[in-house]
Amino acid sequence: MAKNNPFDRRLTHIPSEVLSKIARIDEIKGRWIGGLHVNHQALGRLKRSVLVTSTGASTRIEGAKLTDKEIEKLMQGVTTKKFADRDSQEAQGYYELLHNVFDSWRSIKFSESTVKHFHNQLLKYVEKDQRHRGDYKKTENAVEMFDQNGKSIGVVFKPTKAYLTPKEMQELMDWAMQALEEKKYHPLLTIGNFLVEFLKIHPFQDGNGRVSRILTNLLLLKEGYIYIPYVSHEKLVEDNKNDYYLALIKSQKTLGKKSENIFPWLSFFLDILLKQSEMAINLLESEDTEKLLSPKQLEIWNYLQKVPEATPLEICRKTRIVKPTAIQALNRLITLRKIERIGMGRGTRYRKL
Repeated sequence: MAKNNPFDRRLTHIPSEVLSKIARIDEIKGRWIGGLHVNHQALGRLKRSVLVTSTGASTRIEGAKLTDKEIEKLMQGVTTKKFADRDSQEAQGYYELLHNVFDSWRSIKFSESTVKHFHNQLLKYVEKDQRHRGDYKKTENAVEMFDQNGKSIGVVFKPTKAYLTPKEMQELMDWAMQALEEKKYHPLLTIGNFLVEFLKIHPFQDGNGRVSRILTNLLLLKEGYIYIPYVSHEKLVEDNKNDYYLALIKSQKTLGKKSENIFPWLSFFLDILLKQSEMAINLLESEDTEKLLSPKQLEIWNYLQKVPEATPLEICRKTRIVKPTAIQALNRLITLRKIERIGMGRGTRYRKL
């Protein structure tokens, strides 16, 4: 990787506050992985909910008007409904593509062909976009900002010219794939740098913002941030949409100049990811974790709230749960910091924290 590569130059002299945010995100990442013995049915329900929330948020950022409830109804009737309007068509494409990423990220290779495939799948129901889906733009486009009613309130910036797009995308993808493979930088720095450049190029005629958010989910999952499907990244961006555009503008207006500065964008990106991480760990550590417990885990937890402490034998007798299952449930509750173990061997007892 050439030392004078512009993508590399942006990642020199990383501000300490950026490194601090990354360290906090990775500390939470480790806690999630260490505590992940959650009821799979509960995680499945969370993932389905996030699919709806993320689809609604990501399409509304780009001017769509469908509410989450409307999207949920749309998905429930997916097998028979004809998508009569563009908002519905776009929502269906996003939902299906994100669902595929959540389920199959381990087998999806990050590559230029994948980026084009994502665009094709994203717009596969949008009749208006049939001619250009999966292909880079052939004419110039602009980045617009939309208000809460889906009305354009102006052009944010003008991206890369159409004739330069294939070359710039190839250069970007070559750098990002190599940087991630060689682990030259922390992956969050590489992903953030990739995203700001991708959005600056704006390689497709339409759908760039949505593709960037799908890619964000994919890349974070592939780098081990496996809680991504359980808290909506897109919703956090939507809730901070003005800051999102402002951070992009501040960084993108410096790109291609002598002193590039991607840190306004990178700081925003990390703030969103940190918030997402904190919300994910709260699923494991707050009172809301009861929603994630299996029925037997919940039964044991309810029993231990009623007594000062109890032995494994007492727990099994009172709940009528066999010992191996009870021990698994108790270990899960310890991981969640809901109970603690006292003593060892025959003197082992459990009590709530």
